[in-house]
Amino acid sequence: MGSTSAAHKILQSAHVAPEIYKLRPDYRALLMVVEGIPPGPSDDSSEALLLEAEASAKHLLASHAVTEPRGAHPPRVNRLTDMYNAVSVKHQVPLGGEDLDKYEGSPFLTRASGREEFRSLAGGDMEAQVECAAPGEPVWCDDAGVTCRRWNWRQGPRTALTDDTTRVLFILDALGPLSDAALGRAAEELALALGRLSPEVRVAQRMLSALDAAGGGS
Repeated sequence: MGSTSAAHKILQSAHVAPEIYKLRPDYRALLMVVEGIPPGPSDDSSEALLLEAEASAKHLLASHAVTEPRGAHPPRVNRLTDMYNAVSVKHQVPLGGEDLDKYEGSPFLTRASGREEFRSLAGGDMEAQVECAAPGEPVWCDDAGVTCRRWNWRQGPRTALTDDTTRVLFILDALGPLSDAALGRAAEELALALGRLSPEVRVAQRMLSALDAAGGGS
């Protein structure tokens, strides 16, 4: 599962702003660029992963059901979204995916000024609603604007994964209690699942941390 020069360029140019590490010095992001993915809707492979994740996290889902009126189980969206949701639930790791063919420039995490516009499908509306990120809120961005609000939680429709996506930037978040090894296991499971879709799948990854920002990491 070798990677391309384009994948390495994206990973090497990705960065986290110093203000994020001032807020949470323990923050880490594991970025994965995956290319050569066969596109497609939800299918038996993604359903199997979700069912396995739901079975392994019954207590978590039961607790979620108390506060979530729409249901505790992850929704079925498309194959790639279903697969990363399954890994997120099983490993209890915040995980999101961005369609790299809709991405502009390099990914970076910063704190919002409060003037950044964000398009959202909040409330289930098919038409995107425009809102602004809250001042100081951690937001993932590309050169065109905010792609995800509240760390790695509220993803926008502009770079969302679809049935046609073939190149993805996956972002796995971690704070203090979650070890680098645990974060790596989640990434490895996702990479293996994607690799089973096709021998053409290529994976590259990079960890971002305060150590990396200080010049002590790769």
